[in-house]
Amino acid sequence: MDSGNFVLRETPTGATLWESHRHPADSFLPTMRVSHNPRTGVRVPLNSWRSFQDPGRGNFTSGLHAVGIPQIYIWENDIPLWRSGPWNGRILTGVTGMYSVYVDGFSVATEEDGTYYFTRNFRQKFISRNFLDPNGRLIEAGWDEASNSWNTSWLAPANDCDLYNKCGPFSFCYVENKPICSCLKGYKPKSEQDWGRGVWGGGCVRWTDLQCGRQNNATDKHREDGFSKMTFIKVPDFMQWSSGVETECASLCLKNCSCLAYAYDPGIGCMFWKDDIIDVQKFPGNAGSDFYVRVAYSEIDKEKSNRVVVITVSVVASFAAACICLFFAWWMYKRKGKNRTLSYERGEISLHDSSEIVLRSDMDKVKIEELPLYSFEMLAVATDYFDLRNKLGMGGFGPVYKGKFTNGNEIAVKRLSTSSGQGLDEFMNEVVVISKLQHRNLVRLLGCCVEKEEKMLIYEYMQNRSLDVFLFDSTSDVLDWRKRFNIIEGIGRGLLYLHRDSRLKIIHRDLKPSNILLDEHWNPKISDFGMARIFGGNQDQANTGKVVGTYGYMAPEYAMGGRFSEKSDVFSFGVLVLEIISGRKNTSFYNDEFSLGLLGFAWKLWNEDNVVEMIDARISSPDFQTEIMRCLHIGLLCVQEFAINRPNISTVLSMLSSEIVDLQLPEHPGFTDRWTRSHAGSSSSTRTRSANHITHTEMEGR
Repeated sequence: MDSGNFVLRETPTGATLWESHRHPADSFLPTMRVSHNPRTGVRVPLNSWRSFQDPGRGNFTSGLHAVGIPQIYIWENDIPLWRSGPWNGRILTGVTGMYSVYVDGFSVATEEDGTYYFTRNFRQKFISRNFLDPNGRLIEAGWDEASNSWNTSWLAPANDCDLYNKCGPFSFCYVENKPICSCLKGYKPKSEQDWGRGVWGGGCVRWTDLQCGRQNNATDKHREDGFSKMTFIKVPDFMQWSSGVETECASLCLKNCSCLAYAYDPGIGCMFWKDDIIDVQKFPGNAGSDFYVRVAYSEIDKEKSNRVVVITVSVVASFAAACICLFFAWWMYKRKGKNRTLSYERGEISLHDSSEIVLRSDMDKVKIEELPLYSFEMLAVATDYFDLRNKLGMGGFGPVYKGKFTNGNEIAVKRLSTSSGQGLDEFMNEVVVISKLQHRNLVRLLGCCVEKEEKMLIYEYMQNRSLDVFLFDSTSDVLDWRKRFNIIEGIGRGLLYLHRDSRLKIIHRDLKPSNILLDEHWNPKISDFGMARIFGGNQDQANTGKVVGTYGYMAPEYAMGGRFSEKSDVFSFGVLVLEIISGRKNTSFYNDEFSLGLLGFAWKLWNEDNVVEMIDARISSPDFQTEIMRCLHIGLLCVQEFAINRPNISTVLSMLSSEIVDLQLPEHPGFTDRWTRSHAGSSSSTRTRSANHITHTEMEGR
């Protein structure tokens, strides 16, 4: 077969007798499976060659272990050599550097007999493969036509800390530390002598007994155990898990004396460890999970004491620094004869120290951590005093300028317009929201400026500006289908972070091409959080009497009733998908006879089984047509009129990665023309609604 699958079939029934993709050797190809049935114990893994010249079975195997939460392992003669960390429905949480493979469609699924299998749906145009080499390394390699060779893009184990249980129980490995092994908080080396010689296999033992492990007395009363938090961690092996929200995990662990640690992942729930904590690895950043180790009260006390010492030293140092700064400020004041203040009655920002700003509004007082404060003069110089030639655009907040610091760093400066009625509210809202967020698909806020009447936000500069610049320019062909698909998926991942994975639950409310910025590698960054709303932990939707956003991108229930939720952002995302596929603005799809907008035009073509006509000629190619048609189908599912019918963004990403293979048929979208609904076939007449209802909401277009 074209996939490389060698299939033996019975004649004349055509029944499959054997296929190579169900019996892999050392290579893992698209549509191939490695599987494990925890009920029967049957496992189908990859098997290494004996050597690079001898294809006989070697000492290493790699495959799925599905007892509990599925994980990938490499074994040497049945002894674990490497572990991937648990699968959370989207990624293997302990794997770094493999972002592209998740885009390429890796997934874990189950069969009726209880068999779990790990498979991959090939998505990219270039040739790649995964294989287990004779040395026990799992490698991903891509074919380079220029050099006519395979180039390694990822491998495991890649360093000593990747090796299974490198440091023994109750310890962790961090490759950037010297030595690489350290005990967990509350533990000490089992053998100081071995530890000093770099022999870490014995691991660590608890330093102080937990409250659960000793008799209660008057001294111990109210001295409960606590937790020490570790970040960027590949969580230990042998976890137990239960569904639940993050806030429940700690209390569930404390109630069980045998619980030694816990972690939380939105795709898994609460994970607990009750026996040896082994194979813990710390990553340099942007990978892994937060991991909480249970420690005795005395360790918490000790930590607090250390913190007091640090704070005391910091206060003394800060006082000395403050004196120097005050003297310098006084000297500058005398020199310039200017009196600048950071106090304002409304939208007041007060500088407490070099890394903390407190924002006060009429409604609340919000602490914003680690947000630098820039001077007006510094930004004026960087933008050539806000020269019009550096103006990048204009929004409801005010103009945006390109700037460049003397060190060469480029920035984007959003300057509050004094004529903007909504600008101040947007300024405060954007600072509050985006200062708490960090994701590769969200624009990064570098700082702000507040001096007298000037209020500005400083962002990282995006070299390729915004999506609309290239998407709607019919003379530009830089956005090929591969770039467009990555943009669609990147926007989806940014939304998933806002809706589900960040500390806050945030509804953006103003997704549109001009708010999707593109970096030098064409990675999308969601921007403009002036309209965003923060939801409470259990809140699913909210109502507003003041509807803000951009016509054509607002969901019907929001534009007409002021009700917004995750599904209203999904609607906007669907409009974006259809625009990205068509290469035209949602307002440009008009027909002299029927006056169809984007959604109406797409729905008309869908019911005529002619959606291929909607595809931008710049990306129309037989090589990508199936994938483009699938994305168009997903876009129509996102813009369905009724919010309850739309998928959430997590489901959308699963559809995009083909984890969900079969797609439902869409119902008619919101804001379609009456003609479209009356001529759309069997599904067109069941839910006819007028777009002319009178409402009490106040609309503010952008």
